[in-house]
Amino acid sequence: MPPSFDEMRISGSEVRDHYRTYDAWLKAQPQALMRDRRDEAEMIFRRVGITFAVYGAKDEDGAGTERLIPFDLIPRVIPSHEWTEMEKGLRQRVTALNRFLHDVYHDQEILKAGLVPAAQVLNNAQYRPEMQGVNVPGGVYSHIAGVDIVRAANPDGSGTYYVLEDNLRVPSGVSYMLEDRKMMMRLFPELFAAHRVAPVAHYPDLLLETLRAVAPPGVVDPTVIVLTPGMYNSAYFEHAFLAQQMGVELVEGQDLFVRDDHVFMRTTQGPKRVDVIYRRVDDDFLDPQVFRPDSTLGCAGLLGVYRSGNITLANAIGTGVADDKSIYPYVPKMIEFYLGEKPILNNVPTYMCRDAKDLSYVLAHLGELVVKEVHGAGGYGMLVGPAATKAEIEEFRAHLEANPSNYIAQPTLSLSTCPTFVESGIAPRHIDLRPFVLSGTEVQMVPGGLTRVALKEGSLVVNSSQGGGTKDTWVLED
Repeated sequence: MPPSFDEMRISGSEVRDHYRTYDAWLKAQPQALMRDRRDEAEMIFRRVGITFAVYGAKDEDGAGTERLIPFDLIPRVIPSHEWTEMEKGLRQRVTALNRFLHDVYHDQEILKAGLVPAAQVLNNAQYRPEMQGVNVPGGVYSHIAGVDIVRAANPDGSGTYYVLEDNLRVPSGVSYMLEDRKMMMRLFPELFAAHRVAPVAHYPDLLLETLRAVAPPGVVDPTVIVLTPGMYNSAYFEHAFLAQQMGVELVEGQDLFVRDDHVFMRTTQGPKRVDVIYRRVDDDFLDPQVFRPDSTLGCAGLLGVYRSGNITLANAIGTGVADDKSIYPYVPKMIEFYLGEKPILNNVPTYMCRDAKDLSYVLAHLGELVVKEVHGAGGYGMLVGPAATKAEIEEFRAHLEANPSNYIAQPTLSLSTCPTFVESGIAPRHIDLRPFVLSGTEVQMVPGGLTRVALKEGSLVVNSSQGGGTKDTWVLED
């Protein structure tokens, strides 16, 4: 595997300019003090209840387990010029993806032009024919997007940012971005006096502004709610946190009903009409009259109200077709087709295993590649070839040969590393970045995002469900 780009150091001893002030501070900190601060952070996070549920995991009593996402004390620092360029690329990418979603559910011009194979879209499990011809406010389908970005080293020692994947359905993690910042300011206030770190605390205000801006036409003072599957969902803490931060109601499907072609929620003062639903419930469970009839998580009749234009869903039903890993390779073409621009942020080179030539290459190089299920998430359903045993590779080969269209493959990028405080002291660990992009009447975001870190030495899997942790992300202002 090629050497990783080190976010903090140019070489073994030379520190990058934007880390110099922090590096001098870090060298002056006793390890015992850092351990105390780490323990304090863990105690506070447990007290506040910042946990996530792990599906399939059981404790010794057979009950489902909740875990604390490990928090690392050493921030990931991004200089302002890098963030400015990344922000441009994110705006461009999310704008094109929203245009693509509108197109595939309306005139399908990109399919007619042959730039994206029609079968890849229309036969995709995430494509919702029920949305064909449905007009959504402002043509915005993915109001909240989480775009995963990694940095790989170039031969000359520089680093290049790549988009690893687009999360356009119900992206999670923004609450950890906000809580990580609060924790760093609590533990190390002196660092924020020494660095001009761009703020992120206004994200809930931007989110509410975005949601209110996409209310159905004619609604002057929209009622916004957050729809959660309930307390047993892995991201329930985040659902409750965002509702509380925005000052809106957190509801479950049983709290909603449809009457006179509008959606209402039950309150102690009687029914109240709802205009915008920030839904953290997957498509399949939103309306038992249309999708899964056994679902108790949504609201019967919701799609009918949606089609009539009397409710806004954020994100829209059917957005998943644009963040499916089999569609990801076509995003650069979307940017050129809809915007007439070259992509600012590049994709990772990708082999589409449904293509016979690509499949042949992948099967011959399984030990060198990362192979992913097109609908997979959370680090599951994937093979990291260089880290896999021969038995694991052969088992995955059988899955791949049985259903090649279900997989893509990519070169094993050596994700950039950032110093991380682990049991043995400070050591490099691989990281990625998930900025959160909000699309309403305009596209906006807070500087930075959630940095996820693979805490196991050498691991490239940063997902919290696979033992990854999080860091505060600092974008330095000039």
